[in-house]
Amino acid sequence: MTGLEFWALGCLAFWIGLTLDRSRAWPREAILPDVGNEETRRQSGLVYALIPARNEEIALARTLPSLLQQDEIDQVVVADDGSDDATPEVVQRLARVSARGGRLQLVKVPPLPPGWSGKVHAIDYAVSNMLVGESPRIELENRWWLFSDADIEQDASTVMALLERAESDDQGGPFDLVSVMARLHTDSFWEKLLIPPFVFFFQLLYPFRRVSDAKSSVAAAAGGCILVRRQAYESAGGHAAIRTALIDDVALAKLVKENGGRVWLGLDPNICSIRHYSRLDELWRMVSRGAFVQLRYRIDLLALVVLGLGVLVMGPPLLIAGVALNIETGAVAVPMGLRIITWASLAWLLQARALLPSVRHHQVPGAYCLTLPLAGGLYGLMTCTSAWSHIFGRGQRWKGRSYSAPAGKEEG
Repeated sequence: MTGLEFWALGCLAFWIGLTLDRSRAWPREAILPDVGNEETRRQSGLVYALIPARNEEIALARTLPSLLQQDEIDQVVVADDGSDDATPEVVQRLARVSARGGRLQLVKVPPLPPGWSGKVHAIDYAVSNMLVGESPRIELENRWWLFSDADIEQDASTVMALLERAESDDQGGPFDLVSVMARLHTDSFWEKLLIPPFVFFFQLLYPFRRVSDAKSSVAAAAGGCILVRRQAYESAGGHAAIRTALIDDVALAKLVKENGGRVWLGLDPNICSIRHYSRLDELWRMVSRGAFVQLRYRIDLLALVVLGLGVLVMGPPLLIAGVALNIETGAVAVPMGLRIITWASLAWLLQARALLPSVRHHQVPGAYCLTLPLAGGLYGLMTCTSAWSHIFGRGQRWKGRSYSAPAGKEEG
């Protein structure tokens, strides 16, 4: 067997194995329950919503009303983290003109202290300044924090559905942290190409079914929409315990699970991000900010990821094109070349089949399920860019701040 044959068979074996691995299959059942037709709503005052915001005037004007309409939310707090745009004015205006604006509060976050990441500090400061414990009508274990990003637009029954999932016992519940990965914006070409693989790769790295399995150590969350039981949050140490985390959502879920809490991660097509990434450089910055962090700043894992993307994800079309060209020139015998092309084609089809649910979830044309090799190559380059920035001390810049690896520490 030649090296090319071994490569093609290796690709095919990998994608067959991934297809048979149910824990990493697309989590079709991990959807929030449909509670839109329930006649009896849960008791109000259970949930306190908090949104960290830095220069989010455009997003908040659209997304804040979707939180204010939720009957289960007692208070919505926007933590203004040093914005130099009209973010405070937008919040104050909505507080004046909205029917439920009395529940909306603006908190000014002080300058970032050493040893903290920006978003984590904003959340921790806002939490510490909210007098949640004053209400005597609800026991501590029945209070919840809802952490939402400024660009996330909620469905009218989102919070009720999150509470329903958290209190359900169909998976051995109840859960202490429930999180939903919002459906990301996919209008531009680059979004269509890169967003479905982004969620696909995240699901491979943190299989949703293992996240909700109390026996598994896998823990993850999606920062755009996290509902966490206050008692579990405080017992785990809150955001102060993950003050250096750049990927704070995963770090918080891991913290809660390590402290005995149960975690659930799912999807919902009605919870959407309104943030646009119309250009490749915008997506590049978004991904590269945390890519090397996900690898715990380890060069060996970086090499393994880049090798895997090159050999197993980009491999099938590279093999097909290369072998076809060599058959034409006579450098590869026709029978062997046809075998390699057949195996590589089957691997590419299985790859496309694995990506298709994410493509459909993001309402992208089905043909994009064949573009995972191209997306994989770009993600490999983004990860290398992330590593280069962190290794050489520049870190990543996000919303005017520089982020780099905590000295002597690894995330994850």
